[in-house]
Amino acid sequence: HLIDRNSTIWRKCKKWHIPRPAYLTGVLDDCLCDIESIDDFNTFKIFPKIQKLQERDYFRYYKVNLKRPCPFWADDGHCSIKDCHVEPCPESKIPVGIKAGSSNKYSKAANNSKELEDCEQANKLGAVNSTLSNQSKEAFIDWARYDDSQDHFCELDDERSPDAQYVDLLLNPERYTGYKGPSAWRVWNSIYEENCFKPRSVYRPLNPLAPSRGGDDGESFYTWLEGLCLEKRVFYKLISGLHASINLHLCANYLLEETWGKPRWGPNVKEFTRRFDPAETKGEGPRRLKNLYFLYLIELRALSKVAPYFERAVVDLYTGNGHEDAESKALLLDIFRDTKSFHMHFDEKSMFAGDKKGAKSLKEEFRLHFKNISRIMDCVGCDKCRLWGKLQTQGLGTALKILFSEKEIQSLPENSPSKGFQLTRQEIVALVNAFGRLSTSIKELQNFKVLLQQTR
Repeated sequence: HLIDRNSTIWRKCKKWHIPRPAYLTGVLDDCLCDIESIDDFNTFKIFPKIQKLQERDYFRYYKVNLKRPCPFWADDGHCSIKDCHVEPCPESKIPVGIKAGSSNKYSKAANNSKELEDCEQANKLGAVNSTLSNQSKEAFIDWARYDDSQDHFCELDDERSPDAQYVDLLLNPERYTGYKGPSAWRVWNSIYEENCFKPRSVYRPLNPLAPSRGGDDGESFYTWLEGLCLEKRVFYKLISGLHASINLHLCANYLLEETWGKPRWGPNVKEFTRRFDPAETKGEGPRRLKNLYFLYLIELRALSKVAPYFERAVVDLYTGNGHEDAESKALLLDIFRDTKSFHMHFDEKSMFAGDKKGAKSLKEEFRLHFKNISRIMDCVGCDKCRLWGKLQTQGLGTALKILFSEKEIQSLPENSPSKGFQLTRQEIVALVNAFGRLSTSIKELQNFKVLLQQTR
């Protein structure tokens, strides 16, 4: 046993009828999948491959605008802590195929403003085979002009903005930066209080603004949550799971010490306990971790659903390096095969399944709430936190876009682009890296179980 049955922690957990962090087990709510199956599947199938994929040039360079002003309140000012800093990637380091988008095959022939404009439009597309016919090239440019904003669950950065820069994700890893306090709390409070379909009279557990309610321990909140429709419960769990995943990354990649200017990063058991232990969090920690698993299932389902988009010969992960591009696509398709082999997927068809008018209205409300959250990420004061917050939010938004575009994906033409469904390179990179972060979170959770056992 990892926790003494006579300990205070054990007695508290028995009182709340919830699993300890080291003992997360059983079936998740709102789906028919158990935690043990996810652990095994992630450890032996997904994690090793997604790690390799994230190291590929196509997926390691992400273009982002970290200078967009906060649209909701006066800027708190950017964090001055050195670990909050993001080092942009010099243009000379970016692979030519990524830097030029899909326009490199047009640019040699571009000798007038019309063709240059077409190249600009082609920049929006990130997965285009370099051997397309002229007719297909023109079709891709046409689709790039197509405004599919009605399908977006996120506020996308304008990659053509002079403030948008490429960032090497491998050189700017997500980890604890020291960014905390009122500014950080304000961001998450705005997300939960204003965008999760919650009335102001209902208070989240551990909310410092909540009035004292004796021994409530958040039960009134969960009574309210269980009374919501499935779609709104799912929305809350996705946000809670994302929050839990980010907190896990910070605990697992913590600045343990710094001697002679050399930092040592690693897992911080004390910080993990503070954020997730049931006794420390009044039972809230394990619930948040279960929401992490739920979020993993949602993004896993999206990857299995979007496979046909990438399986087409017309789609390429283009960087300009033919050999690496072929290997990257082969590895991505291998991961898709694994995702499709998983036998306990979340059934997204159970969502928005009521009368057509009501379902459509609820789906649009769902989309707009999530899009608003993506805008709040521009209010994060720490650049590194903002980078990874924007990427993971966009990754989840892309997953939702995929799940609710099943008909369009099923009707994709094999050898030509589709106006009905498309993904930009920015969305593809965010989707893969966001799922990679979730896969890492679940792997790190296994590591913390071992560390907790060793520190008994």
